[in-house]
Amino acid sequence: MEERNINRYDFDSSYVRTRLTLNQYVSRTFGWMFMGLMVTFLLAAVLAMSGLVVYFFMNPYIPMALLIAEVAVVLIMSAGILKRSVGVTRMLFTIYSILNGIVFSVYFVAYGVADLIIIFGLTALFFGAFALYGRFTKTDLSKLRPLLIGGLIFLLIAGLLMLLFNLSAMERTICMVGIVVFLCFTAYDTQKIKANYEYFYGDEVMLQKASIYSALQLYLDFINLFLYLLRFLGRGRSSR
Repeated sequence: MEERNINRYDFDSSYVRTRLTLNQYVSRTFGWMFMGLMVTFLLAAVLAMSGLVVYFFMNPYIPMALLIAEVAVVLIMSAGILKRSVGVTRMLFTIYSILNGIVFSVYFVAYGVADLIIIFGLTALFFGAFALYGRFTKTDLSKLRPLLIGGLIFLLIAGLLMLLFNLSAMERTICMVGIVVFLCFTAYDTQKIKANYEYFYGDEVMLQKASIYSALQLYLDFINLFLYLLRFLGRGRSSR
């Protein structure tokens, strides 16, 4: 705490001039999430339409390097948040958005732009509905955490098995589970924004860092929901 008090005013002056209300804090958190999504999808579209995506994936080691880099950035953001500056936290979030944009450029090649726009719209609709529920519900959603962790473990194991065996007959079921899990995570992570606000209220530096970290969690919820919807609906169209 002493170390944080020394650097108490190492943050945006807007945080100094006024005490953010909960609604303002939630809005800024979702603003960061939206910024990350725009960086990811716009970069992916530019790389795909310009043909530069080929240069990133013509070497089989680059996709693996991108995956390792993404995991590393998330782990770094998750660890040492008390000691890291606000600027570094924001930079890591932006780097992750860029890395994911490179990865997502593949989807702009594999799917039509119209399909991606429709799935993005559906994702935003479902995500928004569950985010609103998480924001305003009086139910304690922290009780869902064990079930959500179990769902993540199931999806991870299912993903590994699909790499080893032909489980295409189960893919739609797995996608449905993924959609439910990340919709519930959306409500859960939205409610956590309020918890962080109340816990760190009065410590503007930690509020900002917690906001960026919450934005990352919501960003991941949106991205995973988008991917499972894309697999579920995209596969359905191709099978007709």
